[in-house]
Amino acid sequence: MRPSFSLGIEEEYQTIDPVTRDLRSHIATEMLAQGKLRLEERVKAEMHQSVIEVGTRICLNIEEAREDIYDLRRNMIHLAEENGLVLVAGATHPFADWRDQEIYPDPRYDKVVEDLQLVARANLIFGLHVHVGIEDKEDAIRIMNSLRYFLPHILALSTNSPFWLGMETGYKSYRAKVFENFPRTNLPDTFASYSEFENYVNLLIKTGSIDNAKKIWWDVRPHPYFDTVEVRVCDIPLRAEETVAIAALIQATACKLWKLHEGNLDFRQYSRALLMENKFRAVRYGLDGKLIDFGKQEEVDERDLIGEYLAFIEDVIPELESRAAIDTITRMMEMGSGADRQLKVFRETGDLKKVVDYMAEETRFGLGI
Repeated sequence: MRPSFSLGIEEEYQTIDPVTRDLRSHIATEMLAQGKLRLEERVKAEMHQSVIEVGTRICLNIEEAREDIYDLRRNMIHLAEENGLVLVAGATHPFADWRDQEIYPDPRYDKVVEDLQLVARANLIFGLHVHVGIEDKEDAIRIMNSLRYFLPHILALSTNSPFWLGMETGYKSYRAKVFENFPRTNLPDTFASYSEFENYVNLLIKTGSIDNAKKIWWDVRPHPYFDTVEVRVCDIPLRAEETVAIAALIQATACKLWKLHEGNLDFRQYSRALLMENKFRAVRYGLDGKLIDFGKQEEVDERDLIGEYLAFIEDVIPELESRAAIDTITRMMEMGSGADRQLKVFRETGDLKKVVDYMAEETRFGLGI
């Protein structure tokens, strides 16, 4: 049976002091409680109090997802302003220090901090997660296995974290470097079947390594509670339209891979070791780098590879009705990722506060507010 290819999008935002431009906890102003009153379960806390997460409803298509994520951003921007804060979409803050940030009081986060200690406290990062509805568990595993190849390309488009602790890191996605300090992150191995994945999870639970499968934080995973494949590799982009474009790209990729398998074809599998080479290149250089074309065994400009990628998914775009969102990918390559644009502002001004101001402006872009 054909999967639904429904969509769910989660974004994690920064709450910023408008004077200092530093991160400021939203909990003290009851912003989270107010958000829950207005948006119910579409808004929730994250481990650090200066991080607030939103999630769309289950969306049947990309247009529903666009409407929902735009609505969530608008509401959160207004809510932040009402509480004397500024909302920013960026995967790291340019100069905030994680040591100054409070942990949200919740037994779940207490356990993570107890297990991971300084690594958990330092995890002051902001991501984008995209769920694609794939109801059959075996389909989900097959699609996850093949999706791994495309994750460096997707990450390069989303890169939006070039600064850390007031320093230019030299990485377009320093968020990825911070998060890989957690266990069970990065690209997963392949699994021959869903039962093999289940056996892996059950062994970790039985041996006390984890208490549930949500503590498997891979770049792509079959969600333990929803009938989705969840892509977790992305930085949160600056603009909502970029989030929608990336979600559409992930959805189209899942659909294309499913169609290949249904036609007794498949996408070639590469080892995790090889794919991690491409992930590093995406993390380091973003759209300006070269990735390895493993079939040709040569380096190819990232933008050229994304052009080939778009051609690969072209035939499924009409049925998904995602043309407008996918066309945004081309514009993203032209204007550069969020990391590229942050760096441009910094090189023009030499002022990281000006970078934060730019990020805040971009977070509002296209929302009509």
